[in-house]
Amino acid sequence: MTGVEAPNKKVAEVIQMVDLKGQYAKIKPSIDAAIQNCLDNATFIKGPQVAQFEAQLADYLGANHVVSCGNGTDALQIAMMAFGLKPGDEVIVPAFTYVATAEAIGLLGLTPVMVDVDPLTFNLNRELVEAAITPKTKLVVPVHLFGQCADMEGILDVCAAHQIAVIEDAAQAIGATYRFVDGTTKKAGTLGDIGTTSFFPSKNLGCYGDGGAVYTQSPELARKARMIANHGQEKKYIHEMIGINSRLDSLQAAILTEKLRYLDEYTHARQKAASMYDAALAEVAAVEIPFRADFSTHVFHQYTLKVPAQDREGLQEYLRQRKIPSMIYYPVPLNQQKAYQHLGRVMGNLAVTQELCKQVISLPMHTEMTEAHIAYISEAIATYFS
Repeated sequence: MTGVEAPNKKVAEVIQMVDLKGQYAKIKPSIDAAIQNCLDNATFIKGPQVAQFEAQLADYLGANHVVSCGNGTDALQIAMMAFGLKPGDEVIVPAFTYVATAEAIGLLGLTPVMVDVDPLTFNLNRELVEAAITPKTKLVVPVHLFGQCADMEGILDVCAAHQIAVIEDAAQAIGATYRFVDGTTKKAGTLGDIGTTSFFPSKNLGCYGDGGAVYTQSPELARKARMIANHGQEKKYIHEMIGINSRLDSLQAAILTEKLRYLDEYTHARQKAASMYDAALAEVAAVEIPFRADFSTHVFHQYTLKVPAQDREGLQEYLRQRKIPSMIYYPVPLNQQKAYQHLGRVMGNLAVTQELCKQVISLPMHTEMTEAHIAYISEAIATYFS
């Protein structure tokens, strides 16, 4: 690194990891009207806005059923509960993921089987899943990390051969499209038995609080998921199974209905920003830009680089000094988290996961990114490595 200051320092003063305020400003009238309608009608819980949003999201995704809930972690738990799994049943998950993927497994007394990920996509692949299967394996949970689908065709083939269910953790990939070898396409979260997502504010489709959803093509799984999310009841005060209390409130549903109209536009903005990053960083030899799989579109929930492990801390500090935010997703793999060190099985040495935890760094990525922002950030990175 030469230590030369990156130019246009003033530009960096407005750079944010996620610009929710700017996004809101562009659709303020419709959002405010949707909120006011809820307030005027006092339809705060289970109002018509919830059913409307579920129907519109189902139509967008091509899913037969959408069941909204309180958050993405609840969505995972509800999905797992819908299969009636028993303590000790094994669930295969990637070791490189956010803790919520394994959290639901632990809460239900199930056994997480943590496997390594593909070095290019950071997602599960067929070979690793197949090697981890035992007679106790009941479920595989691929995570579509950072906005790109895992290789679902291979995973689905393996799971079908072993009669294992599949829950997609699609919280970071809503709107992504998977392409099968025969040319058929489906939206992320609609390929397995159940898909789950989060509407946390920073997600590609985010509300202004907490929210989540489960989606499926199966009417029976949808019925169970809806009952579980509502205290295990289909009819009030008649509880057929153990459930939880997890619901998307009407205000958030109203907000999401408005924002869903813009989701494709938001995706395009993220993809455009990613392409500009790619071009600007192409000549920086120390940086590895995000890989694009040919079987999936990438909706760039995060724009995540790989850099030499010995340089990551210095780069992050260099960016911070220039008012450029960055994040490390995720610095500690699941198997090294205290809560999971003695829970479940670990397949192999997780060499790729260990490497990624030391090398990845995510740059600002949101719908309001400008060419000036990206040029400033990219030039700062190039300067650091020059």
